[in-house]
Amino acid sequence: MTITQVVVRDARFPLSDGAGTDSLHTNPVYSYATALLHTDSQTTGTGLAFTLGGGNELVCQAIQLLAEPLLGREVEELMAQLGALQRHLADHPQLRWLGPHKGVVQLALAAINNACWDLWAKSRGVPLWKLLLELAPEELLATLDLSYLDDALTKEQALELLRQSRTQTHLLTEGYPGYDTSAGWLGYDDARLSENIKKSLGAGFTALKLKVGSDDFARDLRRATLVRNAIGDAASLMCDANQKWSLLEAEVACRALAPLKPLWIEEPTHPDDLLAHQRLNIEVVPGRIASGEHFPNRIVFKNYLQADALAYVQADAVRLAGVSEFLAVSLLAKKFGKPIVPHVGDMGQLHQHLVLFNAIMLGQEPVFLEHIPHLKPHFVHPAQVENGVYKVPQEPGASCDLS
Repeated sequence: MTITQVVVRDARFPLSDGAGTDSLHTNPVYSYATALLHTDSQTTGTGLAFTLGGGNELVCQAIQLLAEPLLGREVEELMAQLGALQRHLADHPQLRWLGPHKGVVQLALAAINNACWDLWAKSRGVPLWKLLLELAPEELLATLDLSYLDDALTKEQALELLRQSRTQTHLLTEGYPGYDTSAGWLGYDDARLSENIKKSLGAGFTALKLKVGSDDFARDLRRATLVRNAIGDAASLMCDANQKWSLLEAEVACRALAPLKPLWIEEPTHPDDLLAHQRLNIEVVPGRIASGEHFPNRIVFKNYLQADALAYVQADAVRLAGVSEFLAVSLLAKKFGKPIVPHVGDMGQLHQHLVLFNAIMLGQEPVFLEHIPHLKPHFVHPAQVENGVYKVPQEPGASCDLS
């Protein structure tokens, strides 16, 4: 099976009624810069990179610029050296200047890399999670770019992690626990929030996320109290500020939210401010900081893990450079003993495969996988969540084909 053509699709899906809103992103248009790898067979690989609308066309243009080396490549031969190709593409002698390893070019790499993985799984007739579990450690390592990580994770250490005994295979029959983000968008008033909480609990979710970062913090505290009272002490509450606060504001807000026992407080301040996250995670609300949705690459994750600046790793394979970089971050997180709870710019489609790999192959704690249902009608094989649990996908590929 040989790649004959790279087609790019600019797919945009407007939302309504306050869905998707947070403290800084007030009018999102959920969008995918989509790489389609056509082959000399009937099989096409689909890869997604997530944006909020504006600039999606720039990512599409970057996909076309970066994907040319894939043309004429046979799938098995390509994947046997994907890690080396990934580094070659990321270090393009001209386009690298636009990053490096961040922004539009990194999002383009996400779409390209994800399309490669989807195509490989389809060519073998298996879902992506099964392909990942069937690969020998050496084969999987060959798909990764671990450059700039050797002070924290060597190739030998990565192989050792991949060779350990597999655990938690019960997830393949029981499914993977989810949590509901769609209940608590910032644009919802208290009445809508209360209604959504009842629906979420009725759907079997035992964990909900609330968007905070209102211009008036009293509103955040009132809404967080409303959620905690509604779900009780047994359920999990997570609060997400989407980078709204400065460090000083975050210190005040995190301390005020702490009595409500949030499992984590997400993106409390700017994602580039490592020292601020370190202070919050160590001194202000110990072990409760989650971040990573806006970390552009594995090196940033490495720095945060080395500094103990976060407790929950929120890697996203449609924002990092695809599945390969997500797996590199997964190995880092395992090395440092931190759980991965992905941000799902793909609405959980791709990540439902990756969390199974993390739990079974790496033995990572299966905390939760975020669930956002707004784009469900637009996928050929949408993720199935029943009683608050992701059911294990069975169709070949990475579940990312758009209808």
